[in-house]
Amino acid sequence: MTRLITAAITGMIFGIGLALSQMIDRQRVLGFLDVAGSWDPTLLFVLGGAVGVTLVAFRFVLTCSRPVLDDRFYLPTRKDIDRPLVAGAIVFGVGWGLAGYCPGPAVAGMTLGVWNPVLFVVCMVIGSWIRSRIEEHSRASTSASSTA
Repeated sequence: MTRLITAAITGMIFGIGLALSQMIDRQRVLGFLDVAGSWDPTLLFVLGGAVGVTLVAFRFVLTCSRPVLDDRFYLPTRKDIDRPLVAGAIVFGVGWGLAGYCPGPAVAGMTLGVWNPVLFVVCMVIGSWIRSRIEEHSRASTSASSTA
């Protein structure tokens, strides 16, 4: 229960940060991506701040033997670049460029009472569901062909 409460509080703080930095405003994000037009550098400062905090904080966090609310750290171990990773990055980038949202700001943006982030989140959930079905089908056909 403590993890759930902590996750909810952390998510709210993240959402408030996104709102304060105006990253839930899709026009601000699209303005950042419009490098050939009227470019808006606001997102660059937000990203720079996030990277700066991460560079400093991770040096201290990873010296701890374990996280406060878990038994161990869950760090990525894979270093290869495969087709699903590249395809996912492309889909993410195209979706971000077309919609002006990525998952976090879209969820936070649903509090604005406008339809754009709601539509984005619905499409994101449907896309995730379709991808899980494709992966499930792929695993089933791979295991069936290996047993034959």
